[in-house]
Amino acid sequence: MPTVKDWNGSNVGEVSLELRVAKESSAAGLVHRALIRQLGNQRQGTASTKTRTEVRGGGRKPWRQKGTGRARAGSSRSPLWRGGGVIFGPKPRDYEVKMNRKERRLALRTALIGRLEDLIVVADFAANLPQPKTKELAQALERWGAAADEKVLLIVADKTEQNVVLSARNMPYVRLLAADQLNIFDIVNADKVVITESGVAKVQAVYGGDAKLKPADDTDTDA
Repeated sequence: MPTVKDWNGSNVGEVSLELRVAKESSAAGLVHRALIRQLGNQRQGTASTKTRTEVRGGGRKPWRQKGTGRARAGSSRSPLWRGGGVIFGPKPRDYEVKMNRKERRLALRTALIGRLEDLIVVADFAANLPQPKTKELAQALERWGAAADEKVLLIVADKTEQNVVLSARNMPYVRLLAADQLNIFDIVNADKVVITESGVAKVQAVYGGDAKLKPADDTDTDA
């Protein structure tokens, strides 16, 4: 069970996080598919190039076939020429990947439990920031064990505490998320995951239900 740290970095208790996760043999593949889905669905897919048939001009043969001493050429818009078309260039396409909701939530829970070694649980600290202070939050993160050169995912119960939101938004290495808005990429991309006690309770309520911290069988992927 993760220990809970107060504003000063001292241990003040423990908290339990019980989530149903995928079995070990399929966990890595499941998380990978969920990650590929998220990154793929973010792509616009609007990149487009012109082939030799779409480039304007080039209808006339540049020179006769024989007798010039130069290589044969049928069009000045050949991909071999400057100003010509593009060979096998990108065309607009849809990168969307399908994945059902039960699998997505199982992958999210599995990824989160997989970061237990890098998980830091802290007591709710909004009262310690009576006004937005980026420096004070940065110092608190260091006391909790998240260095300034590490990417930090900070999970709170919600974003209603404006002083916390405003203090964190100027820190380029900190990503602030509400507990009910987690995603695979931010979980696996962070070096440290810092979550408040109320955030743990919210995660348990949203993603846990009656699940326990143990591998799920192949047929049971309920959230």
